[in-house]
Amino acid sequence: MRLQLQKCNPVPWFEIYVDDLGRATRFYESVLETKLEKLEAPTSELQMMAFPMSMTSPGASGALCKMEGVKAGGGSTMVYFSCEDCGVEASRIEAAGGKLERPKTSIGPYGFMAIGIDSEGNMFGLHTP
Repeated sequence: MRLQLQKCNPVPWFEIYVDDLGRATRFYESVLETKLEKLEAPTSELQMMAFPMSMTSPGASGALCKMEGVKAGGGSTMVYFSCEDCGVEASRIEAAGGKLERPKTSIGPYGFMAIGIDSEGNMFGLHTP
C-alpha cells in the first residue's frame, strides 16, 4: 500500500452510518444544500444515499448508510484506503493485530473492497478500483 499512497489521495471513499436514512438524508441535503442520490448497495442488508461524486475529480465522496447491526454515533463513520489489490492488504490485518471483518468482495462496477478492524477496535475499509 505504501507505493499506492504516494500516487494518490489515501482516502477515496467514506461512509456515515445512520439509524434513520430518510432523516439523515434530509439533514445533509439541508445543511450542505445538495441532493443525495440512491446508490445501489453491494449487499441486500445495506441501504445507501450517495453524496455527489465524480470519478474523474480529486477528493473523496461517500454515502449515508443504513445497515442492521451498525448503530449511528461513535464508530459509525468508515474510511476506505486506496489499494492496488485490497486482498493483499486484507491478508495482513490479522498478523498486524487486527481482525478481518469482510474479505475482498466485489462491489460490481466500483471494484473491490475488504473491511478490517484495527488494533484499537476501529473499523476501516480497503478499496481497489
